Amino acid sequence: MTPLVFLVVAVAGGVGAGARYVVDLAVSTLVGARFPWGTLVINVTGSFALGLLTGAVSDAALLAVIGTGLLGGFTTFSSVAAVSAVMATDRRGWAAATNTVGTLVLAIAAAAVGLAVGGLVAG
Repeated sequence: MTPLVFLVVAVAGGVGAGARYVVDLAVSTLVGARFPWGTLVINVTGSFALGLLTGAVSDAALLAVIGTGLLGGFTTFSSVAAVSAVMATDRRGWAAATNTVGTLVLAIAAAAVGLAVGGLVAG
């Protein structure tokens, strides 16, 4: 990786994190914040996009910038873990389990669909 690609990956990560904040805020405003729907939407759509990118693109620099940088900054599985731990501590075990397992299952399914679509796009 060249220093320029490294710099662009870092900037893309910041853009992805900013986009995550905006999406989370928008979703929470629409449906409320009792359950972390915004984080779920972010992780599922980000997983789909990363699967799509992985299936359709073979350029290592582009994969690094968009996959590692942008989508790495956009998605947030650490938030899933932290919020689920808080839910469990607050005696909301069912919500914590739903958040943890639901995010994992839906994100993997979205990534698989994205990978399949990306493979079709790449031919």
